[in-house]
Parts: sequence; C-alpha cells; structure tokens
Amino acid sequence: MKVRVEIDNELTDKEIVIKTPHYDAQVAALYQSVQKSFGQHQPLVFYKGASEYYLDLSEILFFETDGRQVLAHTSHDQYVIHHRLYELEELLTGRFARISKSAIINLDQIYALTHSLSSTVVRFQNSPKRVYVSRRYYKALKDRLERRR
Repeated sequence: MKVRVEIDNELTDKEIVIKTPHYDAQVAALYQSVQKSFGQHQPLVFYKGASEYYLDLSEILFFETDGRQVLAHTSHDQYVIHHRLYELEELLTGRFARISKSAIINLDQIYALTHSLSSTVVRFQNSPKRVYVSRRYYKALKDRLERRR
C-alpha cells in the first residue's frame, strides 16, 4: 500500500481519497478508521411525536426494529429514527455492534450479559430495558467485549 500527501492550494477543505483496484475488508477497515478519526458521520435526528431531537449517541442503549420503524432506546425513553438498521450499522462503527437481525447495541452501555441454554440477555445499568442477543451474533459480541477490556 502506498501513502501519499498532495498539497493543493486551491482546496478549501481537506480531502482524503482511497484509490483501490477492489473493495475488500482492508479498505473497509481503513475507510471506517478515517471516518471515526475525523468524526465524519451525518448527524442523527430522532423523532418523538411532532418534535425532532438531537441526542448524544452515548445516551443510546440500543436500536431495534418494530414493524417498519426503527426505534432508538435511551434509559427511560424511545425515539423513532428514519434510518434502516443496515444504514445505522455502517454509520455507527466502533462502539455499536449488531446483536440480532433486529437490534444494534451500544457496547458502552452494557451492564450485564446473562447467558442461558435458550438465550442471552443484555441488561443496562439504570434502566429496566433488556434486549436479546441471537446465537448467530453472540460470539462476535463476546469477542468485541473481550477486546475492549
């Protein structure tokens, strides 16, 4: 991989371009790393009733689907968000992880994982809310939590 810096006095803002013959896991990781480093993500707007809310992502416990809507849960409230889960999964890298086909969780908000023969439940501190981890995503979640220690 080559790394190059070009100075262009005509530019008004910094620009990073990744040139590659094909998109692979290494390019995806590099792209996500650059986005995370510079905080480049579109601001998320949350809705409740007729009001729009701009919440800090650290307040979000998890996102889940309910019918055709995607809900963002905080410790004592829930909001509608006009993104699909797969879009949120791409936007929210780092501290968020997919735990089922219908949920994405904030790893910083996990208080406890309760594993039984039939399911794994995630509990949150200072909140009665709980969410289930599917068997398919359990190992990836466990690995991410181990790496964060």
